[in-house]
Amino acid sequence: MKIGPCFAEDVCEFILWSPIADNVTLKIVHPEEIVLPMEKDEFDYWRIKVENLQPGLRYFYRINNEIDRPDPASNFQPEDVHGPSEVVDHSRFKWTDKKWKALPLNDYIIYELHAGTFTKEGTFDAAIEKLDYLKGLGVTAVEIMPVAQFPGARNWGYDGVYPYAPNKAYGGPEGLKTFVNACHSKGLAVILDVVYNHLGPEGNYFGQYGYYFTEKYKTPWGSAINYDAAYSDAVRNYFIENAPYWFTNFHIDALRLDAVETIFDMSAKHFLKELSEKVEVLSLELGRKLLLIAESDLNDVKIINPREWGGYGIDAQWCDDFHHSVHTLLTGEETGYYKDFGEAVHMRQSLKNKFVYAGKYSVHRKRKHGSDASGHPPNQFIVCIQNHDQIGNRAFGERLSTLISFEALKLGAGVMLLSPYIPLLFMGEEYCENAPFLFFVSYIDSKLNAAVREGRKKEFESFNWDESASSKGGIPDASDEQTFLKSKLNWNLINDGKHKIMLSYYKTLIKFRKSNLSIGRKINHDIIETDKENVFALRRREKKRNYFVLFNFDSETVTAQVPVPKGDWKKIFDSAEEKWGGPGASTSGKILGRKQNITIKKFSLSIYRQKEN
Repeated sequence: MKIGPCFAEDVCEFILWSPIADNVTLKIVHPEEIVLPMEKDEFDYWRIKVENLQPGLRYFYRINNEIDRPDPASNFQPEDVHGPSEVVDHSRFKWTDKKWKALPLNDYIIYELHAGTFTKEGTFDAAIEKLDYLKGLGVTAVEIMPVAQFPGARNWGYDGVYPYAPNKAYGGPEGLKTFVNACHSKGLAVILDVVYNHLGPEGNYFGQYGYYFTEKYKTPWGSAINYDAAYSDAVRNYFIENAPYWFTNFHIDALRLDAVETIFDMSAKHFLKELSEKVEVLSLELGRKLLLIAESDLNDVKIINPREWGGYGIDAQWCDDFHHSVHTLLTGEETGYYKDFGEAVHMRQSLKNKFVYAGKYSVHRKRKHGSDASGHPPNQFIVCIQNHDQIGNRAFGERLSTLISFEALKLGAGVMLLSPYIPLLFMGEEYCENAPFLFFVSYIDSKLNAAVREGRKKEFESFNWDESASSKGGIPDASDEQTFLKSKLNWNLINDGKHKIMLSYYKTLIKFRKSNLSIGRKINHDIIETDKENVFALRRREKKRNYFVLFNFDSETVTAQVPVPKGDWKKIFDSAEEKWGGPGASTSGKILGRKQNITIKKFSLSIYRQKEN
């Protein structure tokens, strides 16, 4: 069931679901004020067709002749979340990406960005000017944090209240289409982060239209979206229809589904399963593979299992265990959920089996957690060493570049980019950006801003981050514009010192990955153990040549007994070399396949390639 304004030529049909209302009228407020009665069908959808209509018309829905509210399926909110909705004719945009072929998931190297802080201007147009830089870096897909209209000019995007309306601050629908079109012209896929687990608090008038929420379940944001109670069919339809809206009107290549563990649904067919069915059919219709990627901390392979196995059929999912394993080894942090990690064995387990917690007891959760993913292909897992959550949900938004040494930072980047999984970079990490990425909002309602300040303090209790707040001037105020401005990237750094070196380091490893390392359904990697806990190797068996990467996660230079695989091996990369700002290489340039002692500098890695016979 289509919803919202459905525009075709000069006729627009307005479709609104509202089982609560006794009377609904379409109130046009621009270019002139007109009130038109709507008719209700047997499924509680109100409809009206308006002829001779031009895009740009602005309107409200008047409920019970009392209150005027924006369209829940608004395509554009030019006057913010409380203002009128605007009709958009999506057919008028002149796409030039007809030759664009969707990238296979195997080829994804993802770059996550926030449109408001990626550039000084904070717009889609400004971001287009950086696409040549991203292409040169070697990434193949750009992931945009949520763009749905939120209150005010500053927000991460997860407080959006109009899931169909690209934010006016970034450039609105036209700006997003122009950005996607430009990405495709550069050979870059586009992933859009969407939120189907909650709606933001300000401008949220959904409860005045219908039963969008249920008290059966609770989420971190309050009442859950109603996916399985009475009236849930229309609610499911609202969010199911959102996916093809982005795929068809904006040519998006993949959707990243935010925190699916907070989508509660006990229906015979789970919402995610229904969504994946819808997208699969649409892929066939459009002739290009559309992707769904789930963010989840459940460690549950049911999300990616085929539907015929009882799974949801999602293409790929987050692997937070990888991030936590790297982060704790490099920082030594052990509070909050980090208490479940911190040993090199966790890193080895994640590299080998994806999930560290695959049914074993979690101290942090105080229960067993996760399922076995060891048999699943590497191309179904997204890994990172930094992302918006892991940086921005710290009290002070510190990036790894301000928490660990340069050598450790290179090691973290290397284990991610050389892993068998799909890597995700967070904007700026590739050149060692040191600006924080803080949490920021700009609610129009001052009470909400105050509530966020208190909520942030409570959020950090388990990490004890609030203890150091006084020495840093207190936890940053999310509603202060300076908090937002401090989070913008410093592009002037890329040509200076260690920043320039790190950028070259990332480019080199990404190029090596694309040229030499395969990723797909075949599992082509294993772990080589040594006699030292913090030293191990990742072996990659490739069609043309074999490689292994020796890692030292120890804070000291170590001599380890390494069972080198059979054959002659030549070192082709060493992160400790002076050209990478390191102390100088220590590992041998050539080694033979036998058990032997190898000295490797602290927090470093070396790549070895097997000689051809």
